[in-house]
Formats: sequence, C-alpha cells, structure tokens
Amino acid sequence: MEREYILLKEYYDNSDVDAEFILLLREEGLLDIKEEGDENYLPVEQLKQLEFFSHLYYDLSVNVEGIDIINNLLNEMNGMHREMNTMRRQLDCHNSLLDEYFENV
Repeated sequence: MEREYILLKEYYDNSDVDAEFILLLREEGLLDIKEEGDENYLPVEQLKQLEFFSHLYYDLSVNVEGIDIINNLLNEMNGMHREMNTMRRQLDCHNSLLDEYFENV
C-alpha cells in the first residue's frame, strides 16, 4: 500500500505550527519528512503524532529533547502493553487447556 502525504507548506498555512519546529522534530528523528524538489511532505499517518508533539511544545512548553524522551517512553509502554496482552492470551489458552483436562479426569 502506498503512503499518503500532505504538503507541509499547506499544513503551516492552516495551523499555528512553525516550520522551524517541524524541522527540529525531523532532526530529532521524530518525523519522517519526504523531500521532493523544493517541497517537503509529511506522511498522513504522522499527523496525529505531530499534533501531539505540537501540544507538548506549544501548550506545555516541553522542548524537542523532552518530546523525544516522552515519545520513547510512550513507545516502550505501548510495547509492554502489547507484550502483556500476548501473555494474557497465552495464559488464557493454557488455563482453558487445564480446565478441559481436569473436566475429563
């Protein structure tokens, strides 16, 4: 499936987000900006992240380094959450097998 992109110039024109802020996020590795000629594009699936980062930066005065740390912690928490859900499903499966075994004994 091909990625969809938005033109960053249009995003700047329709939001209060500064172009310099987005470039800082890119330098920190937080956004995957695609360059074509003189234009920069952002994958549509990163819009939600950009809005979250903007909230942290503009509303809560978190610097870009802090945003990177928060992003890393949230990604780690999400990974642990997925791992817990996998373990929970495995445990449920084992419990079902044990229940079935003891019903037949």
